[in-house]
Order: sequence, then structure tokens, then C-alpha cells
Amino acid sequence: MPHYDAALTLRDARGRYFAANGLGEGGYQDAWVRLALGPVRFAFPNTAGRVRAVRYHDLHHVVTGYATDWTGEAEIGAWEIASGCRDLLAAWVLNLYAMQIGLWFSPRAVWRAFARGRHTRNLCAGPWGEALLDESVGAMRRRLALDREPPSASLSDQLHFAGWSVAALALAAASAAPLWLVAWAIGAHFW
Repeated sequence: MPHYDAALTLRDARGRYFAANGLGEGGYQDAWVRLALGPVRFAFPNTAGRVRAVRYHDLHHVVTGYATDWTGEAEIGAWEIASGCRDLLAAWVLNLYAMQIGLWFSPRAVWRAFARGRHTRNLCAGPWGEALLDESVGAMRRRLALDREPPSASLSDQLHFAGWSVAALALAAASAAPLWLVAWAIGAHFW
């Protein structure tokens, strides 16, 4: 996991996070989000809801230490689901997609991040403001209870994980169904 010194401001740490991950200024003003899955490249609209969610998401990467590779995105998705995305619909949806990807290739890491999220807080509950970026990484970790080891997972944590895992897999399956239908229709046309 990347580490950002506790004395850094969130603004400085986020700047380092952007630089380390080739994110420029974060892409908040971009009209489209561009992603690549191996050789497949695609884009989707950078909606106001997504921008609102990703401002918190980027800071969550800094304070949790989760990376931006596939496992790290699955971990932070599970952590954000468990700690609550409040009224950020885009965050719920994007995090469920990330979580379900992690369930396939890194389920233990996803479980650990989810259990951690059940016993910590995130920034989604508070209003966004540039002044937030003046707080230190260490102070924010303390405020979100990320400065200590979480307690052992409870039965409630396990049941919540099972429920959210089913929701993540169901969302992915429901989303994939139209794609399979299009692929089948194209395939049927050429056969």
C-alpha cells in the first residue's frame, strides 16, 4: 500500500497521489472518464454525481493507503460500501462494480477492507469544501478511526459482507445481460 506521511496536508498528499498515478489534476473537470481493461478502452460520462463521489474517493485512497491497481480499487470499493456512501448514488454503483471484480480475484483482501470499513468512517457524510484539504493526513486518519487496528469481525460484519457481495454480483450480472444479448444478436446475424 502507498503511504502518505501523517504531517502532510490532504492537499499535498492528494497532489502526490495524482502525480504517482498519472491523474493530472484529478480529472474533475473532464467531460469523459477514460479507462482501459487490458487492450479494451472505453469511456463514460464524468457526471456531477461521479465527480462529487470521486473527490472523496481520491482522499480515501490517501488516508486508507489502498492502491489504484485492481486489488486496491476493489478494496477501497468494499471499504467505502462498508463505511457508507450516504447519498452518493454514483459511489454506491461504482464501488459495487469494483467490489465484485475483487470478489473474483482477491476475495480475502476485499473481505479485510470491508471489515475495516464496518469499524471506521469516511468523508461522504460531511460536506465537500476546499478547506477540508488543509487538514493533515494524520488528523484525518484519527478522525475516521483509521489510525488503529479494527476489532475482530463480528457475525454482523460477515452477514453484511455476504449481503453486499450478493448485491455486487447481481449488479454486475444485470449489467452484463444486455451486453451478452447484443453479442448474441451480432453473432446470430453473422452465422
